[in-house]
Amino acid sequence: MIELYYWPTPNGHKITLFLEEAALPYRIIPVDIGAGDQFKAEFLALSPNNRMPAIVDPAPADGGEPIGIFESGAILLYLAEKTGRFLPHDLRGRKTVLEWLFWQMAGLGPMSGQAGHFLNYAPEQVPYAQARYRNEVNRLFGVLDRQLAKHRFVAGEEYSIADMAIYPWASIGDRLQQSFADFPSLARWLDAVKARPATQRAYARGEGDSYRRTMTAEERKVLFGQTAASVNQAASTSRPPR
Repeated sequence: MIELYYWPTPNGHKITLFLEEAALPYRIIPVDIGAGDQFKAEFLALSPNNRMPAIVDPAPADGGEPIGIFESGAILLYLAEKTGRFLPHDLRGRKTVLEWLFWQMAGLGPMSGQAGHFLNYAPEQVPYAQARYRNEVNRLFGVLDRQLAKHRFVAGEEYSIADMAIYPWASIGDRLQQSFADFPSLARWLDAVKARPATQRAYARGEGDSYRRTMTAEERKVLFGQTAASVNQAASTSRPPR
């Protein structure tokens, strides 16, 4: 059974989307990012970038010891190769899916994250930063809309890990001050992915009182105020890895 270190963020949703689509048995281990669980020594041993999600596969294909993987894009690629699903086997199809997977990892995710921070979480208004990242998200939505005008799914006619990577970030466009009316093909695709039973199951895993709360000033500091020194201090005061 896959162990998934998770919190219901866009990057966390990517992995539950895959696991539900593939019907892989998994167990969620919550990583409360507001409480600072991501800085504990036992989690850093698995995810040295102090970010979730991460997984542990107790039964890797090589038959060896359990293997841990961090970074959501690497996890999606690992799971696709493990199961033989949601990643084409032919050279050109695989190439296209990986292009869009890395497009999300390098562009849509980071830019949306910065837009979300300055538009929704920053303790002071920074108009230049708000406009900079809002406009970049808008540009990226345009790129995605043009691609989806030509194809049913992001990388072609079949659902893939590219869709799973992009959907959680594209679906929060309203929080990033984007209008889906400007991107009809993107809106069509979002509705199609949202309607998938696996998508509904994946998002349901992130619901419940244990995940719902208003972010406090201290939690904002934990999420947005870390440095190398503070992470090292947090790790040194937590329980060492087993």
